[in-house]
Amino acid sequence: MIRPTLRQLEYFVAVAEHLNFRKAAEASHVSQPALSAQISQLEALLRVKLFERDSRGVMLTPAGTALLPGARETLAVADRTVEMAKSLGAPLTGPLRFGIIPTVGPYLLPQVLPALSEIYPELEIFLREDTTERLAQLVHQGKLDVLILDIDVELGGLVTRAMFEDPFVLAVPSGDPLAPGKKAQLTDLEGREVLLLDEGHCLREQTLPLCESAGGDELRGFRGSSLGTIAQMVAAGLGVTLLPKMAVEREAAAAPGLCTLPFGTPGPARNIGLAWRPHSPRAKEFQELAETIAEIFSASS
Repeated sequence: MIRPTLRQLEYFVAVAEHLNFRKAAEASHVSQPALSAQISQLEALLRVKLFERDSRGVMLTPAGTALLPGARETLAVADRTVEMAKSLGAPLTGPLRFGIIPTVGPYLLPQVLPALSEIYPELEIFLREDTTERLAQLVHQGKLDVLILDIDVELGGLVTRAMFEDPFVLAVPSGDPLAPGKKAQLTDLEGREVLLLDEGHCLREQTLPLCESAGGDELRGFRGSSLGTIAQMVAAGLGVTLLPKMAVEREAAAAPGLCTLPFGTPGPARNIGLAWRPHSPRAKEFQELAETIAEIFSASS
């Protein structure tokens, strides 16, 4: 029996996800003619049409829809086989596909990556920065191995390991009546216009309820895509916000008019950790990695 190749199944899944041959080819790092040829060979081998193509675009046929889950599972099994083989060798060596959220990446990676390279010289790290929802999907699909993010949000059944707590601070313009050196309270948000990240960022999911419960009002007509933009707008006197403590040094340096006030204890915080698939054969490695990153962060804080 002649079987489809993993490459053919990868291309099939890529086209099914993008519903566009050009985009699927770009995502697969292959030319469009080469991808189209592999899809044609796969259709000939299976004796079914997988896609319906016309001037309006591409869609899955009923046969393609029926075969797609099996193709994904076959690729996932192949990935697990490779992961298991890696786990039989030395721990934390070879490729490791990391996902990280944008409200952690710029502030943690410059501290952690150089140290990890020294501790695990045979570890080859590949990074993907994206929103929590998208990263969780990629881990479940086997396209990423482990995530660094806030583990107190919904992650669809991923296993988590806490590394450290990242407190929030209240960020206000330098001329704000709240005096520098004072301990902030959530009630200080009452009646204030609060700048928040756009939907899709888990940081918004955490800070929005805090602001609403304290009587703060989200600034209408604005949804930020980065903490840097929000910090600059606060420094310009356009509102206040809650910033993760790990972001303060960098954002305060870039926005001279920014003033930050810590909250009293206990104050609001997020819980940063690692997350991975429940049955990953590299689970012990990830637990060790979580401990190592926590030690690196603690030593540099």
